[in-house]
Amino acid sequence: MAKGNNAPDSRTAKVIQLYASPPASPTDAGRRRHPSQQRSGPAPTRRMAPRPVPRRNEGLGHPDTDGFDDADVHPISADVVPRIDESGLPVQRTGSPLFSLGGIRSAVAESVVSGAGYLRERLTGDYEIDDFGFDRHFTENVFLPAMRVLFDKWFRVEVTGVENLPTEGGALLVANHAGTIPVDALMLSVAVHDHHPRQRFLRMLAADLALESPFIGALSRRTGSTLACTADAERLLRSGELTAVWPEGFKGVGKLYRDRYKLQRFGRGGFVTTALRTAVPIVPVSIVGSEEIYPMLSDLKPIARMLGLPYLPVTPTFPLLGPLGLVPLPAKWHIHFGKPIETNRYDEQAADDPMVVFDLTDHVREEIQQTLFRMLSRRGSVYFG
Repeated sequence: MAKGNNAPDSRTAKVIQLYASPPASPTDAGRRRHPSQQRSGPAPTRRMAPRPVPRRNEGLGHPDTDGFDDADVHPISADVVPRIDESGLPVQRTGSPLFSLGGIRSAVAESVVSGAGYLRERLTGDYEIDDFGFDRHFTENVFLPAMRVLFDKWFRVEVTGVENLPTEGGALLVANHAGTIPVDALMLSVAVHDHHPRQRFLRMLAADLALESPFIGALSRRTGSTLACTADAERLLRSGELTAVWPEGFKGVGKLYRDRYKLQRFGRGGFVTTALRTAVPIVPVSIVGSEEIYPMLSDLKPIARMLGLPYLPVTPTFPLLGPLGLVPLPAKWHIHFGKPIETNRYDEQAADDPMVVFDLTDHVREEIQQTLFRMLSRRGSVYFG
């Protein structure tokens, strides 16, 4: 705003033009107008002469980057990369997912999102539960996503030999058992589902103690477990399910740390009898890493008998740290599926022949034991491998 004597006011805003443009007419040459004061209507069109395309290296661009289009590109050959790594040059490598909080957060977020989707679908009632109590919808949307946090981020499980699992039909998976708490059964179920090309579910044969527990029993049945008895095992195998058994039982999962990876007795070979009667292959499974998550230093047997438990472990963190002692140590796992042992070449009477049963039992046990020794010999760090 101007004062009465037409003197400029110090508060008057000044418009600074950033880009110069030629005047529209000779009368406008002496003054410029704000865009809001321009006359309405379509702007007069002016023919613009085509701008000449500058030739390369004529002063345009940046002096340090002009002419890069003419430079020759020489890719690094495959034989140079190993020499770069061996030369001691700083090569950035990704760290272990164990220390990646972002990875853990994303895994937890995926579990939460999957659980929310599960609740929406659950309200519609569009799910089925089989005769054993297996809830496929619950397992796929709640249980497995939660277990993947441990599988991928905490234990960093490596899986090999998945090609030895049948694409269809039944098979009996026989694995070593360890870890004070049977976490190996949970990790094996994730390995089968996530790494099998058809994402098959694993049906586990569990002890009666687990199925009779108030909360654990219902959860175990809902996620595919059933009682480790001949009738249930044969029914699952005849229906074409992948079924897992741990013949060591509590003697394996409750052994001391000094006896780690030394297989206990495989019982009387009941799993072999079941496989022979159903004519399904036996797949030996070797698991490394489960022995170090709860290193069992001692067993409080008197107190365990009073509580009706098969054992009461003493680990470096339990019962010293109380509930925090239940957090497993982050050991690096490796699960290997061995070559299947065919049973269809035996006749129907082989299941009742003790010599055949004992021979197959020792064969499966020895196969798992030797595979464990080979895996341990090639193993790196227990917790940072």
